[in-house]
Amino acid sequence: MQLVSALDRLGTETAFEVLARADALQRQGKSVINLGIGQPDFKTPAHIVEAAIKALRDGHHGYTPAQGIVPLREAVARDLQRRHGVDVNPDAIVIWPGGKPTMFFSILIFGQPGAEILYPDPGFPIYRSMIEFTGAKPVPIVQNEGNEFSFTADQVLSLITLRTTLIILNSPGNPCGGAARQEEIEKLVAGLERFPNVAVLSDEIYSQMLYGGRQHVSLLRYPAIRDRLIVLDGWSKTYAMTGWRLGFSVWPQALVEKVVRLAVNCHSCVNAPTQYAGIAALEGPQEEVHKMVAAFDERRRTIVPLLNQLPGFTCLDPGGAFYVFPNITGTGMDARTLQNRMLEEAGVATVAGTSFGIHGEGYIRFSYANSVDNIREAIKRITTLLRD
Repeated sequence: MQLVSALDRLGTETAFEVLARADALQRQGKSVINLGIGQPDFKTPAHIVEAAIKALRDGHHGYTPAQGIVPLREAVARDLQRRHGVDVNPDAIVIWPGGKPTMFFSILIFGQPGAEILYPDPGFPIYRSMIEFTGAKPVPIVQNEGNEFSFTADQVLSLITLRTTLIILNSPGNPCGGAARQEEIEKLVAGLERFPNVAVLSDEIYSQMLYGGRQHVSLLRYPAIRDRLIVLDGWSKTYAMTGWRLGFSVWPQALVEKVVRLAVNCHSCVNAPTQYAGIAALEGPQEEVHKMVAAFDERRRTIVPLLNQLPGFTCLDPGGAFYVFPNITGTGMDARTLQNRMLEEAGVATVAGTSFGIHGEGYIRFSYANSVDNIREAIKRITTLLRD
């Protein structure tokens, strides 16, 4: 068979490989605490589940519009107004089977040989994977400890060239938990006036998970870039709906028809009952969301000091999401070696920083989407490993 060479440039998510190895060890009877997978350890709130069941019972079994049902897009628009104070036309909103399609299609639209796309590194691995798939040049925006694992406006603007077509931003971020500061966002928006042909993809999937009094600043608040801004958000993290595969994005009106055509060619539409569940999530009670975020905050305040007590570890306090990204250079081990030893010898699943980019060496991602008791036990196991 003759396959296209672009497939060889397509990467993957190592977190799923770690999950598979952890599951295999558990099937062998070994105790494994999973601090690797990036999904909430909570159930989807009951009223959301009931909305999906009701939709099935009411006969919503057929195709839906490729852009998403109108009631859900209107609910998203109301939610964006409620959370960010911005008016968004429901016609600019597209519903997707998860968050990744927004990344996938945004990069397909702007990526081609000769183009350059800026992306966070360490960052969500699909960014670089898709950039390379299109033949564009990936240009890393280095997320470093000195800037609390976020970006500075000067840093991003300095990387733009005549070949830059798209800038990808992620705040709060995966894998580092960094959260962009409002002054840097405003400085970046002002600087982008010099580059009117450069589009921006703002991945805001963790926008409701911030700590220490931080407030999310959506790029939707800045009219100057709305005509070239794509915002990614969804239900997976906020409502513990990772397996439901439901996301949305806001697009410049000039691109909506093009991305809807891509949806038609790819997946036709998002399944009907999940979309009705999405309405219930946005318009129903939010207490379960607040409880979940409060639980993550407690776990954050538990895991950071414990990691800082480990031999060879130093760990910054993350601004958002549910990840910590400790520096492990003091252990004398590279990230992949330590990841493997923690899993195989200590029964603790984590993800090496190098799974998120070349600038992730010397770091390990811990997801604190697990109980406080399990976090404490995991740190005890790692302490024993490092001291043996």
